[in-house]
Amino acid sequence: MAEPAPASALASESWQRLDKWLFCARFRRSRAACARLVAEGLLRVNRQRVEKPDYRLRIGDVVTMPVGHGVRVLRVAALAERRGGPEAARALYDEIPP
Repeated sequence: MAEPAPASALASESWQRLDKWLFCARFRRSRAACARLVAEGLLRVNRQRVEKPDYRLRIGDVVTMPVGHGVRVLRVAALAERRGGPEAARALYDEIPP
């Protein structure tokens, strides 16, 4: 009989660190830059301000971020194992129109 997967393995598939997701979705060039963006308190997840880069982001969460003089609102559509090309990055989120 096969043993069930450890709880940590199951949890890792259902969430991803916010800074890693931003990096994989290509919002900044480095993961450190993504972590700084979060630490500055400029992002909101589900209308709550987030200041910790290790925030557990899940599919369906809504991320609000400032861009220039405007705001982008994104719904998390998928999580990523690693950073891919622009097409793969665009598949990680759905843009919510203002």
